[in-house]
This record gives sequence, structure tokens and C-alpha cells, in this order.
Amino acid sequence: MSVLGKISAPDEFAAAILDHLQPWFALAARCYVSWQFLKSGWLKVTSWDQTIYLFENEYHTPLLSPHAAALAGSFGELFFPTLLVLGLAGRLSAIGLFAVNAMAVISYSNVLLAEGSEAALGQHILWGTLLAFLILYGPGKISLDYLLNRKRF
Repeated sequence: MSVLGKISAPDEFAAAILDHLQPWFALAARCYVSWQFLKSGWLKVTSWDQTIYLFENEYHTPLLSPHAAALAGSFGELFFPTLLVLGLAGRLSAIGLFAVNAMAVISYSNVLLAEGSEAALGQHILWGTLLAFLILYGPGKISLDYLLNRKRF
């Protein structure tokens, strides 16, 4: 075995073991991010008067009226996570949820970018990072996309 082969052997061994965990990591990432947005969307639709108040007074969504932003935000927080957790249209649903996450940061930037809100902003960064992973690598083998399109993966 060459010197390069001896150096890379432990990495190849680790890859052989860890590659089997990729579908489970993708599933966990999909479930974790989806759960965060489903909770928020559910809260919006079950407290609609409060949601409208927040969109009129707290959130500053560009280009949309407060009512349209409330509808779009609630829809996005319920529709895209549902698809994402199932792994159906996985990349597109991750892109949609990434856009919802970005709009949340933009709309609430006066709070999220304020001193003392680092943890809240950090959560949005974590969700965005996991969504970027899912956009780039797909929903994984434990998904409806994989079951429906086995030949493509």
C-alpha cells in the first residue's frame, strides 16, 4: 500500500460507515426544520387576529400588504414543511422554505439583528443552513422523491 493509500485509508473507512447515515441525517434535518415552521404556521392560523396585528405592527414585509404577507407566510409555513417532511418535491420545498425563512429574517430584522437577539438569529441561520444542505443534496433515500424516482438517484 502506498503512503497516500495509508493516509487515506482511515478516511475511506469512516466514509464507508458514515455514508450509511446520510439518509437518516437528511430525514432528521427535514423533520427538524419542518417542525419549527409547522409550529409557527399553526400558531398563525389558530391566532389569526394576533397574526394580523403582528403583520400590521411588528413585521415589516417588503412588497406585500400586511394581510397578503400574513396569508403568504402562513401558507408557506404549513405547505412547504409538509412536503419537506415527506420528501416530496424535496428540493423545491426546501427552496420554498428557505425563502420563507429569509423573508422572516428580513421582515423581523429590526428585532433579529438587535443586540440580545443573537440566539434567535442563530436559529434562522441553522434552519437556513440545513435547508441549503437539502437544496444541494436532496431529501435523501428516505423520501417519497427517492421512492418515486429511484432511477434518477
